[in-house]
Amino acid sequence: MTEAVARPRGRVRGEYLGAGIAAALTLAAFMVPRISSEQWRSKLYAGAAPIFGNWLTHVGWGSVPAITIAIPVIRFGPAMADLLPWRRLLAVSWITALAWAFALAMIDGWQRGFAGRLTDSHEYLHEVPGVGDIAAMLRGFSGRIPDFQPDSWTTHVSGHPPGALLFFVLLDRIGLRGGAWAGLACLLIGSSAIVAVAVALRALGTEDRARKALPFLTIAPAAVWIAVSADAMFAGVTAWAVALLALAIRRPWVAVAAGVLFGLGMYLSYGLVIMALPAVVVLIAGRTVRPLLPAVFGALIVVGAFTLAGFWWLDGYHLVVERYYQGIAAERPYAYWVWANLAATVCAVGLAAAAGLPSALAHQRRPVDATALLVTAAICAILVADLSGLSKAETERIWLPFDVWLLAATAFLPRSTARVWLFVQALGTLVLAHAILTNW
Repeated sequence: MTEAVARPRGRVRGEYLGAGIAAALTLAAFMVPRISSEQWRSKLYAGAAPIFGNWLTHVGWGSVPAITIAIPVIRFGPAMADLLPWRRLLAVSWITALAWAFALAMIDGWQRGFAGRLTDSHEYLHEVPGVGDIAAMLRGFSGRIPDFQPDSWTTHVSGHPPGALLFFVLLDRIGLRGGAWAGLACLLIGSSAIVAVAVALRALGTEDRARKALPFLTIAPAAVWIAVSADAMFAGVTAWAVALLALAIRRPWVAVAAGVLFGLGMYLSYGLVIMALPAVVVLIAGRTVRPLLPAVFGALIVVGAFTLAGFWWLDGYHLVVERYYQGIAAERPYAYWVWANLAATVCAVGLAAAAGLPSALAHQRRPVDATALLVTAAICAILVADLSGLSKAETERIWLPFDVWLLAATAFLPRSTARVWLFVQALGTLVLAHAILTNW
């Protein structure tokens, strides 16, 4: 009897400890720039550090709809997640996540918050009109990565493999031109990541965890950057890669499709090679390596296609590191961003995810808990990216592919406090969206 009582109390203490540490870290990251010298602060290149944006209290057309969406999710989300049939639950969750992300974007207005976000001079769409020959673009891509050349790629295009630019070029070729269509594509693919996470958890035998996490995934603070950024699309692609690999535990032929998506992820962002960590975890949780060879085969199809087209991934990566230090990254202080990046991640996943982390980490024992393993893989991926020094600022957007798996930590929160933590998530997101004018 005493042990049974002690366990819930310990878990409650863990909730508050995790959320408290995350809150303190985030508060410190926001306060340090405010109390530092103007000269040091100017080198952060983030007006609302640790968030890349500027302080500006504002409301917009999306303010009331966002609140209207949050209230029923808080009130009825946990119960619906328990009761709805699986496929209907996934559909409702995805539609709600779409509406939530779009409403948050509309707080900044149609042009500033949605249609114009991918049309900036540093963004992908700026380069699309200049790509007349896709084959020539791929052959000459690496040569245009370094800065200070007449034909250097813009910041975002140069910082990624050609798959990212190719995605927007292909949208343009099929008639979906301009920022609104590009934003819609990123929103649809990015928001589908929450479905992919749930599918993966169920495929690995933890449907109960998936159902508990879905309301939190649906109104995650990450939606601020899912609508709209190219990184949202990256998150969707890689989340489905992991989900398909999980499905391949029982359907090995699906592993080829998973490998293709993992391969595409590598050519969307160099940092997504770290998605190998959740991939390995899936195989460990599934206690099989059968999907490994077909998945590798699928990934090699993508690698071979880009290589034959004239782009060698390793050349691009080394040139990107060179370009990285040609820009503001050379001035951004590592000593601040190495921990402030983590605070930006807290802003993206919310205090509820931090509250669930202690319990998730405590489940690293037999029998294997697939959800706990995936959460741990996400933490490891974030730490690898952080310590590399190649992610200084803007990680609330850049780490979306890892954040969606970190959000699964909410599955370890007690059902009795689910509504409280959903309220905390929604409130934190709404404050962030109304107080900071984010760049993405």
